[in-house]
Amino acid sequence: MSSAIVAADLGAETPDGYLSVEELGFGRSVHPVPEALTGRITAALATGRAPAPALAPVLTVSTVTGTAHRAAALAERYPAAAAEAMEGFGVAEAAVAHGVPVVEIRAVSNAVGPRDRAAWRIGEALGALRDAFEPLSRTVLVEAHP
Repeated sequence: MSSAIVAADLGAETPDGYLSVEELGFGRSVHPVPEALTGRITAALATGRAPAPALAPVLTVSTVTGTAHRAAALAERYPAAAAEAMEGFGVAEAAVAHGVPVVEIRAVSNAVGPRDRAAWRIGEALGALRDAFEPLSRTVLVEAHP
């Protein structure tokens, strides 16, 4: 589960290294997730079959990482990150624009780095998501009606 949703490669590569959009003066690359929301989700998940989630930044990238070199560069830039994906930051931008809280919940099917399709565990990851969303659908994701 995301503690922050990070646009990990939104910026510029320069001879002196990577510069984020903040350093370039063009906006933001991080959406922190409210602790109240992650706390509610963690409490709800404790009632189900899913293991306790890791709470860490989730990176949004424009190209899936497929090399050890890029994985190492991202790990150096974002040492606390737990996962990478491609959709989160765009969803976070839309949510913030409409005043809606946002969190990213991921199940990891494969490690970041060199592509090894034989090691992918997509079925297990989908099962973990199912197990996580079952208690969330009864608690956190219930719409309140006046």
